[in-house]
Amino acid sequence: MDDNVIAKLKEMSEKSGIDIKGSKVRQTSSRFCLGVEHGDYNGTELFGVGTDRFIWFAYKPNGSNRTRIYSGNFPQAGVIEFQHNNIPAPRTPEISNTWARFPYGVDYILHKLGFDLKTGIDGVLFGNIPGGGMSRSASLTLNLLLSVLDANQITISDPLEIVDMAQAVENEYIGSPCGQLDQIMILFAKEGMGTHYNPAQRSIKYVPLGKGGEELRIVVMDTGTDRPGLDKSTYKVRRAECEAFVELIKSAGFNIACLADVNEDKTYKRILDMFGKTHPDYCDRLKYIYKAQKRFYELLNAWKSGDIKSIGSIFREDGFGLRDEYKISGPELEAMCDIVRKVPGVLGERMLGGGDKGASGAIVRADSVEKLKTTVAAEYPKIYPQLADKFAVHSCKIVNGVEVYEKIF
Repeated sequence: MDDNVIAKLKEMSEKSGIDIKGSKVRQTSSRFCLGVEHGDYNGTELFGVGTDRFIWFAYKPNGSNRTRIYSGNFPQAGVIEFQHNNIPAPRTPEISNTWARFPYGVDYILHKLGFDLKTGIDGVLFGNIPGGGMSRSASLTLNLLLSVLDANQITISDPLEIVDMAQAVENEYIGSPCGQLDQIMILFAKEGMGTHYNPAQRSIKYVPLGKGGEELRIVVMDTGTDRPGLDKSTYKVRRAECEAFVELIKSAGFNIACLADVNEDKTYKRILDMFGKTHPDYCDRLKYIYKAQKRFYELLNAWKSGDIKSIGSIFREDGFGLRDEYKISGPELEAMCDIVRKVPGVLGERMLGGGDKGASGAIVRADSVEKLKTTVAAEYPKIYPQLADKFAVHSCKIVNGVEVYEKIF
């Protein structure tokens, strides 16, 4: 573990008065989705990697029924302290603007599922994951959930149950309508590997990047914008539209459970003919999902063969679909894409994550990363001078999603 991280955790321990001597440190990553963005709640297969922007949590059991946690990212909140099973009610104004909704939510879901929490935890945490696009909330939820289970010596044999729990924290307690893409891509991430999730089989496969792929770099461009939670964003609208269209399609006699089930040309064209004039927006959402599914195995094959030019091209095409058909992007996100698209060696670019604000991503040749950075630094502040001191560019490595360090303090 990086010495700067250790020093930061020690500093927070001193500030908060929370003793971390003898504690473990759990590190959870961010994620970069290669396909299909917004596919999880539409039933598609998923592919992505863990990336090296993290949340670190130094924690240990305290032998009481209370939990005490301090976040270095939200020092103004002070120490969050609560008694187990005695927390604010779900989805209330009291929790909407505090980061404490995440540890509250973990406690809520574990008690709801009947787990016997014999001890609380004391801990300090902080992270360097940009807000919007790299799944900071999923990383935090997984970290807290795994740490509480560990402190209470509770073992979950099926990791996908952890994914279900983490999603429930956000869906049921916080009120965020997230799917499972973020949690899966973080929890299962392996260094140097892509993670392929098949929802029909609930299966995970690892796909090594083929020879030639060593020249690929993943770059994240944080626009410096503040993204609202998914419950306050276009994400919620798009999800509702997709679910409404599924019901409409079913009422017309088609046997589907989600938009991903529309995967044959004949059925796809019939649906567009039937609803194109009356529900053009709904049809646009289907167009993106249908085309993204067609691209999915092209992407996997390109990844396996190390064909980074094709990976970038598919990523770029996906971005046009998210912008023009799914309509989930935003002006700052597209400004970043427009800037880097002109840089030689940038193979593909698009918005990331829930949409509206946050970050865009790019697939880049290794020798073009510095040119991308200097171009963004020169051009983006001209378009958004108010964000000149807020945007950032991150060149990311593919890493393990979860690491635990012991005997640090």
